Amino acid sequence: MTTSTEPTGIEAASAGTLKANVLGLFDSVVMAVAGSAPAYTIAGSTAALVAAVGLAGPAALLYCGIPMLGIAWAFSYLNRVESNAGASYAWVGKVLQPGLGFIAGWSLVISATIFMVAGSLPAGSVTLGLFSSSAANNTGLVTLVGSIWFLVMVVMVILGVRVTARAQWIMSGIECAILVLFAILAIAHSASHHVTTFSWSWFGVSHLGGMAGFAAGGLIAAFYYWGWDVSSNLNEEMQNSKRAAGLGGIIGVLIVFALYEIFTIATNLTLPSGTIQNNATDVLAILGQDVWHGAGGKLLVIAVMLSTVATLETTLIQVTRTLFAMSRDRTMPAVLGRIGRRYTPWVATVAVAVVSLGLFIGSNYIGSLSKVMTDAIGAIGIQICVYYGLAGLTVVVAFRKILFRSAKNFLLIGLWPFVGAAFMFWILGEFLDTTTDSIVIVVGVGGLVIGFVPLIAYWILGSPYFKQRPTLGSVLPEDTVLPDDAVLPGDAG
Repeated sequence: MTTSTEPTGIEAASAGTLKANVLGLFDSVVMAVAGSAPAYTIAGSTAALVAAVGLAGPAALLYCGIPMLGIAWAFSYLNRVESNAGASYAWVGKVLQPGLGFIAGWSLVISATIFMVAGSLPAGSVTLGLFSSSAANNTGLVTLVGSIWFLVMVVMVILGVRVTARAQWIMSGIECAILVLFAILAIAHSASHHVTTFSWSWFGVSHLGGMAGFAAGGLIAAFYYWGWDVSSNLNEEMQNSKRAAGLGGIIGVLIVFALYEIFTIATNLTLPSGTIQNNATDVLAILGQDVWHGAGGKLLVIAVMLSTVATLETTLIQVTRTLFAMSRDRTMPAVLGRIGRRYTPWVATVAVAVVSLGLFIGSNYIGSLSKVMTDAIGAIGIQICVYYGLAGLTVVVAFRKILFRSAKNFLLIGLWPFVGAAFMFWILGEFLDTTTDSIVIVVGVGGLVIGFVPLIAYWILGSPYFKQRPTLGSVLPEDTVLPDDAVLPGDAG
């Protein structure tokens, strides 16, 4: 069985490895929640969700959350067979086809890079908004403060995963405490101030606006959940990595699902749709002011700020670990896999920081904050569907020989992940068929197409990765009952 302490690529392309046994299950859960960034997501995406499906936001989150949990199960079981910092990149390549594995890794790299631009924007504006509303609308100041926050997170990541995890305990702990407090306050407030009466129809499929509305809402909901899989990118650095990484992701999805549903319901009850659209980038601040005038808005702004900064950090971890794994397999430049004294792929971190900062500074001058955010959510949603969908298919193929050995196998390794994959590909197809936003298409699809350039280049250069034959998808031993016991063909044991 492949271990988490040695390079797991075809052949190590750089000296050094990630440091094993640094993080535990609690760290995995915290990272998964921080990666989904509940406060940031609610604040920045509620307007887009309402615009897509109206009051049926709870339905979109529910019907995307169920298949998303199937993808989380897929990651969990694939983690049990091989711990690899590349996660979906490595698993898809070893089960389905190396080229598809590369595209899975590339889609994460592109989506993470876009997000770091989208995340730095509100990091600057929200921070300035704590002190002055006029300063929060100053493009130059927003760019400066957002860049400073981003660079602080770059330094934290370079200092090592242990430092990163401790910072996440603080930031995500305060964020979630504030969100739980305001969830309770919002429910209490709505009981005496009825802007809208609660309706179970908010959970009904019929209120999603047909197939096109369902797909649009599902794509935005996918962005809501995205990021929990950072725990799998950290699997080589975890204690009991084959279980902690996947379990942390599952628990993280459940936690953010509860937070998203309760805040979406509270928003429906408290704020008119016109108010939401007119305050697209600071819905949480408006909600906070409404349920606790004065201090409420400020507290939720602090939660959004912490959430934004925390998820910038986890996104950096995801993209740099993926690039590390790709460089190790010689599908990206070997220099990106160089490890520093603190066992961090520092060259990849610096390279991503330079590219992201350049894009961030440029994005401030191409449109309003709300427009940039809306386009980013759509573009990232396209790429999320690609690599989550491929991961869902991968676990079904990898364990196809044991799917019918128990009801548990059939549900958790077969049916649920397959439904998750089918859902991801369906909403992707529906969205591409119905959207009229050319920027989203160019950025989302164009970003994926660009990935064929390094794919073809490294295939021509003879990277062993593209010559590998499927292993995880090969026949498993007849006595294998659960994936925990699976042995990779050719492994020592």
